[in-house]
Amino acid sequence: MFGIDWLDPHTLIRDYGNIAVFITCIIVYVETGLLVGFFLPGDSLLFLIGLFLASPQAPMPLWLACILISTSAWLGDQTGYWIGRKAGPAVFNKPDSKLFSHRNVEATERFFAKYGSKAIIVAHFVPVMRTFVPVAAGVGKMPYPQFLRLNFIAVIVWGSGVTTLGYFLGGVPFVNEHVELVTLSFIVLSFIPIALELLKVWRERRASK
Repeated sequence: MFGIDWLDPHTLIRDYGNIAVFITCIIVYVETGLLVGFFLPGDSLLFLIGLFLASPQAPMPLWLACILISTSAWLGDQTGYWIGRKAGPAVFNKPDSKLFSHRNVEATERFFAKYGSKAIIVAHFVPVMRTFVPVAAGVGKMPYPQFLRLNFIAVIVWGSGVTTLGYFLGGVPFVNEHVELVTLSFIVLSFIPIALELLKVWRERRASK
């Protein structure tokens, strides 16, 4: 369970079956609540969980899984916000490592500048941003009632929306026959926004030298 393979969504569902939803909830919490969780497979995992729930082997109804996943995302975001609120800017003032990059911080700043408070919602559909944006909201001392309201919308739309999308696409023959291709396409599309933001950061750094 502690090898890297268990982070692969296909492996998770194949090997853990009935408890895959609960493991997904843990992964979602870590990805959205802790700065070290940005590499976790959030979008693709929710999509595949939706496909799994559409099968006869589903361990629980879709509505229950959506509640559990959305609640995990909400708790994770609250954790991230309060880490940023209590630690302040110092939380981003640590050296680059495999689990932390200042390029991600700069991309987050650009993301906030582009979307404003709506970044709380949009970030959930962008890998890396859904990890850093709640923390940045806390660091920037976004009023908690405002964060709470936007975050509630975000976790419902993302946690329930992506899972439900997978559930209904599970009834499409092409999707069932090409699960890996569809999932890979989903991952690539979700990474395009953050890739563009990081590219802009890289170009600005080169231009400033």
